[in-house]
Amino acid sequence: MMRTISKMIAPVSRRLRLTVSRAVITLVNDSLKTQRMQLSLLDGEVMDGVERFQEYGFSSVPLPGCQAVMVCIGGSRSHGIVAATEDGRHRVKGLLPGETVIYDDLGQKVYLSRNGIVIDGAGLPLNIINVPQTNLSGNLHVAGSIVADADISDHGNKSMAGMRTVYNGHTHTDPQGGSVSEPGAQM
Repeated sequence: MMRTISKMIAPVSRRLRLTVSRAVITLVNDSLKTQRMQLSLLDGEVMDGVERFQEYGFSSVPLPGCQAVMVCIGGSRSHGIVAATEDGRHRVKGLLPGETVIYDDLGQKVYLSRNGIVIDGAGLPLNIINVPQTNLSGNLHVAGSIVADADISDHGNKSMAGMRTVYNGHTHTDPQGGSVSEPGAQM
């Protein structure tokens, strides 16, 4: 009787064991609506075209060799999805409870720390594009040079170009009478 019951539940047991699997990512196709992956699973099993579900608003392309968790819908190996990925080679470690970091394999990070937001560009440029205006509500400290392709104005709406024009065109009065020439060094 036990043998009969075991035979009857064997297919269900097999499907349950195959419902969740660890895998290693070998290829990623990021050109489709849903990212597709090639995975290497147990005993050399390779699965092609496995969909990867990502959180709304976040997207990434894991590197080959990254680990994945594949979930098979209904235990069917023909309908697997990647539900999570992990790459310990590049993961940022040592975060405090409640902290978050977005990172990549180059060392670039946006770190929401307990002491404030830290952006680490790993020696690469930071570009803020397609914004009509950038507003800062606090002070700005710059350790390097500032270059502007257009005019700079202060809180009194006095522009640097306007101040330069006034300075370059002014003359001094000679205490003995008359005026002195414009400044020798132009701004």
